[in-house]
Amino acid sequence: MSSVAVAVVGAETPGNIGTIARSMKNFGLSELLLVDPPELDPAGEAYGFAGHAREDVLPNAESVSLDHLVENFYTVATTATTNQDARKHVRYPFVEPADLADELEGLDADVCLVFGRERIGLTNEELARFDRVCSIPADGAYPVLNLAQAATIVLYELRGLTVGETQHPEQSHERADEREIEGLYSTFDGYLRSVGHPVEKRDKTERLFRRLVGRAHPTGREARTLRGVLRRGAMRAESDRTPDGDEAAGGDGDDGQNGGGAEG
Repeated sequence: MSSVAVAVVGAETPGNIGTIARSMKNFGLSELLLVDPPELDPAGEAYGFAGHAREDVLPNAESVSLDHLVENFYTVATTATTNQDARKHVRYPFVEPADLADELEGLDADVCLVFGRERIGLTNEELARFDRVCSIPADGAYPVLNLAQAATIVLYELRGLTVGETQHPEQSHERADEREIEGLYSTFDGYLRSVGHPVEKRDKTERLFRRLVGRAHPTGREARTLRGVLRRGAMRAESDRTPDGDEAAGGDGDDGQNGGGAEG
């Protein structure tokens, strides 16, 4: 897609602009446009909140007019308040951030995400001039987010378009193959036998273990590690069964029999 810029209209708090600049840096954006901004002191909170964005995004921010945004970009305005009524078209229809990326992907136009003031956001007159309205779903009792928080959420949802090559893989891990999983089940069966788990309970316990592993989707390394732990436990259980212990158990039986014979 074409480039994505971020515009902040009428911000009152320099720290919010700094935090937005930092979020832009996090999600691969660099063009920050400011409409009626407060003074941004290099020694003040805007630069203090900007993190590494103080090196490029924030000092390169450009002060522009609302007309500039409308005339040069496909504009996406953000609002916390939506008129969920098809008869009103200032704040309706709207798109949620999670669906915005699909709309923008492949769009042959430069895009600008527009965020409004801390207290009142964007006015109806301003919203009426923009191409699209975006709203973050929140609790109806308090739907208004902090300006910088709202920007961060929207930028996060666009990450597939802006920093797609650096995203985590779709799969957080690769499940062990079936041969490794079956090997784990076999090792667990041997463990139950070595520790003397009751014979009548083994089948049920093995099914329970199979269901547990089936939900967990262990990686190959996890499966091998578990097998090693179970083998070590089985070996320890086997070593505890020493010949002396077996003879002691047999001696008790012999004593009982001899005693019985003497009594008889």
